[in-house]
Amino acid sequence: MSRGLNPRQIEAFRAVMQSGTVTAAAEVLHTTQPSVSRLLAQLARETRLTLFDHHQARLRPTPEAQALLAVVERHFEGMDAIALQIAAIRRSGAGSLRVGCTPALAQSVLPQVVHAFIAQRPEVHLKLDTASMTTLQAGLERGQHELVLTTQPVRHAGLDAEVLARRDMVAVLHPGHPLAARARLHVRDLQGQVLLTLNENDSTWQQLRRALQQHQVEPATVVETSYSSTVCLMAREGTGVGIVNPYVATVFGRELRALRLLPATPVEVVMAFAGQTGLSQAAREFAALVRRHFAALPAGEPPAAAPVAA
Repeated sequence: MSRGLNPRQIEAFRAVMQSGTVTAAAEVLHTTQPSVSRLLAQLARETRLTLFDHHQARLRPTPEAQALLAVVERHFEGMDAIALQIAAIRRSGAGSLRVGCTPALAQSVLPQVVHAFIAQRPEVHLKLDTASMTTLQAGLERGQHELVLTTQPVRHAGLDAEVLARRDMVAVLHPGHPLAARARLHVRDLQGQVLLTLNENDSTWQQLRRALQQHQVEPATVVETSYSSTVCLMAREGTGVGIVNPYVATVFGRELRALRLLPATPVEVVMAFAGQTGLSQAAREFAALVRRHFAALPAGEPPAAAPVAA
């Protein structure tokens, strides 16, 4: 077959075969009758096939034309399938979205954001992975996650990080604890107390430990754990004074007293992305909802007061 064959010739041929006349084909293609006739002549010349004969002033397709149409229709079926897939991708991106999150934010912030996202994009298969920042960072680098939410610093050259909010850590206590009636606590008040904290690798615990050393405070003992929710659960039992970020504290708001802790120990909420790849449409929309969630929070307030609207 000659290299002169082109898509317009094929479209003209298909239109004539489907509509029955050159005039009708011209209307379908939004062109003129002479233009369609010219394209048919070019196609016959390039293929060296007799595609039509004239019978009573009408074109009649030959068996060769019918055979060619079968091939052409398969081509257009493939093009239609591609068009349908493009429409599906436009609606839901790649069809799924995988988000990573540290446990404290997964319990406190993420449920509201996910609720808004699913209301907005119910067709997207959303996968949520809750893990440590070390695991989530590796997931971003390997392309397993499109975005990650964390309260830990992100200092990796291959990742893009966006600080969404900055709040101070709070002390959580059982309502019957001797310190629970205070309006706020100073680290000096932790002298001789059972202190419930995250483990020594957590950046906020490292800041708190420096404050304790600076003020020469010695707790009775320190209980370390990997999860802020565990700190809150132990505080709920009256075990001691827990130090957590204000987001997870809101989850236990009816069971615990959450007090401001001085000197302030700030904690940042960070949204991180893989720097080497762009975001899907679904990921961009999810990130926008996360930003809207934090932008709606009153200054200094925890996130439970301001759910995101879809």
